[in-house]
Amino acid sequence: MVIVPIRCFTCGALIADKWDEFARRVSSGEEPEKVLDDLRITRYCCRRTLISHVDLINEIVMYSRKV
Repeated sequence: MVIVPIRCFTCGALIADKWDEFARRVSSGEEPEKVLDDLRITRYCCRRTLISHVDLINEIVMYSRKV
């Protein structure tokens, strides 16, 4: 499970649809700058949102309350 922002916090552009490919390509060793250019993410605010995203949901789920 991944919770990535749907839209850029600053400009409101849709970015969640690009997260899977971005994460896959960066984890395989590609440079984030090149991947963002290939995905046509040109605004620095959108680039910042994707690059700085930290996926903490798996750590938070451990502390969820079981009902």
